[in-house]
Amino acid sequence: MGIKYLFSLLMMMVVFLKHLLSSRHCTKRWMDTSKSSWTQSLLESSDGDGAWCPAEPVFPAEAEYLQVDLRRLHLVALVGTQGRHAGGLGKEFSPGYRLRYSRDGHRWMSWKDRWGQEVISGNEDPGGVVLKDLGPPLVARLVRFYPRADRLMSVCLRVELYGCLWKDGLLSYTAPEGQTMYLSEAIHLNDSTYDGYSVSGLQYGGLGQLTDGVLGLDDFRRSRELRVWPGYDYVGWANASFPHGYVEMEFEFDRLRAFRAMQVHCNNMHRQGVRLPGGVDCRFKRGLASGWEEEAVRHTLAGGLGDPSARAVAVPLGGRVARFLQCRFFFAGPWLLFSEIAFLSDIVNGSSLVESSPPSDGSAPPAPGPAPTNFSNLEAEPRGQQPVPKAEGSPTAILIGCLVAIILLLLLVIALMLWRQHWRRLLGKVGIPRVHLCEVESPQDLLNLEFPLNILRSDATKNARNDFLKEVKIMSRLKDPNIIRLLGVCVQDDPLCMITDYMENGDLNQFLSAHQLEDKAVAGGPGPGGAAQGPTISYPMLLHVAAQIASGMRYLATLNFVHRDLATRNCLVGEHFTIKIADFGMSRNLYAGDYYRVQGRAVLPIRWMAWECILMGKFTTASDVWAFGVTLWEVLTLCRAQPFGQLTDEQVIENAGEFFRDQGRQVYLSRPPTCPLALYELILRCWSREPEERPLFPQLHRCLAEDALNMV
Repeated sequence: MGIKYLFSLLMMMVVFLKHLLSSRHCTKRWMDTSKSSWTQSLLESSDGDGAWCPAEPVFPAEAEYLQVDLRRLHLVALVGTQGRHAGGLGKEFSPGYRLRYSRDGHRWMSWKDRWGQEVISGNEDPGGVVLKDLGPPLVARLVRFYPRADRLMSVCLRVELYGCLWKDGLLSYTAPEGQTMYLSEAIHLNDSTYDGYSVSGLQYGGLGQLTDGVLGLDDFRRSRELRVWPGYDYVGWANASFPHGYVEMEFEFDRLRAFRAMQVHCNNMHRQGVRLPGGVDCRFKRGLASGWEEEAVRHTLAGGLGDPSARAVAVPLGGRVARFLQCRFFFAGPWLLFSEIAFLSDIVNGSSLVESSPPSDGSAPPAPGPAPTNFSNLEAEPRGQQPVPKAEGSPTAILIGCLVAIILLLLLVIALMLWRQHWRRLLGKVGIPRVHLCEVESPQDLLNLEFPLNILRSDATKNARNDFLKEVKIMSRLKDPNIIRLLGVCVQDDPLCMITDYMENGDLNQFLSAHQLEDKAVAGGPGPGGAAQGPTISYPMLLHVAAQIASGMRYLATLNFVHRDLATRNCLVGEHFTIKIADFGMSRNLYAGDYYRVQGRAVLPIRWMAWECILMGKFTTASDVWAFGVTLWEVLTLCRAQPFGQLTDEQVIENAGEFFRDQGRQVYLSRPPTCPLALYELILRCWSREPEERPLFPQLHRCLAEDALNMV
């Protein structure tokens, strides 16, 4: 098995174990639509012949869906998809899909990730299995898959759902909308994943971050989730906004329950004005039409001025029987911050189920009563055809022990495979210099260079040769005065080589940082030796340098070629300030600080990347324009500082989120001292939130070239 498959299996087990150990005691179950039953096998363990295929094309409309009826509320945390491969004969798969879900069979919600995106990327081939962690998870009885494609193509779908029974039975909670706290930065304490309604500052009819299983950190300004804003883990309210001194919340459950306790995970960072509630009052009612019972349960808390760590506060409810709870949380300080609310309750026998309302297809509802301990034959059918239940059961302690042992074994296998690959790469580089300076005797023989596809050695490493050939193919197409030229390639003998232009002044970053601005040198007077210290460069020449970069990028744009890593470090300087754009991997060792490592794997130049590249992985010519704006800022500052040098990598990612939200809190690079206001306004247009509002490279080149010419 490959590392990719082992890693996917490991992540699946980690998610399983995470939910198993959570307060909700989830047990993993998955559903395979090719077999229409709960199964212990993975998608790719079967022959892949059976699958659901829409009757009509899914492009451009997405009308048909595959509906899974779980018969009871479940917490769904992970989704697996696969096409129909049929042992190599099938070719149908879905490149993407959307999810809709319902808790009662009447109201349907669209699943969205933490940044509001609905479309989930699917499969790239019929045989591969793609696992997607649903962040946030969804609570539902019915789940619909809407396959989608960006062109006319055959689409088939096989799915697996990973999750557990929703034992809390909570259908919805009603609460005031979360507020924003202003410290050194804005802390957004809103319930951003709430799937209900919001009217006049009140959220009702849904579930959100207070039931997603994620407990907030001790410091509410930080978050457990990647690429989200400060305060994301918490929902919070200010005392000053509530004249009665309390926050009132209502909770609706699936059936009549006897409530033993309520657990509220609260922040207690009292030095920032956040404290535990001073007390809680809860009232109860058994039905929607009945009134609230007069006798309330009251519980007084200490307020927590000691230990500032976040904690779960237990509120005993005395076994009161109800379907609806109304709780008032009294302020003991300026702010209340909650990250999770859970209930300990027992189902009252004979109570009616909300899930027992007739499904949309008119089939009979399940009989009321306690939850069954076993399922059998749970099916998934398109458009809501009626399934029959099934599941497996095993002792939790044994299951956890087995999972931990398997995870440790997989980690060991993956570590050994990575170690082996690491040494193979090192041994492959032994004795191979990085760069040679050479002289071509007959350059005229290189004018009709053709890419030699037929002379590759058969024993070359597949990945290394593929990367080499890909780079040669790209460079062989590029013929522009401001793009580095490919003069020749060597593929007959190891090491594989390519011959390019020699740019004697190195990369633009080091070149400019060794200079000082001519006007500044004159104003400062001569140095101790009677002359200016170090080489100088004029402002018109900086514009000429920038215009050449814009010219090269204009050429790349005509080929629909996206550079993805435009920066001064990837521009080379030749004679007479000639600039040529390049992109060599060897520059990343010298400029390792400019790249952000994603979870120990990929490295990204996030300080040069547009917000849509960081958050959505979307690279276009418009995102290259964004990077050009940062590169122009580097040129005008003579590369004296790193872009956003005052921000950490994590803060740069958070700033990308501010561009996405577009609420006026995003941070821009400041105007360089040598930059006229008109030119800075042009740079700011390169950083427009909407890609279509950014200038094009022909316009950028024309403006810079004209300015440089006018100043000569």
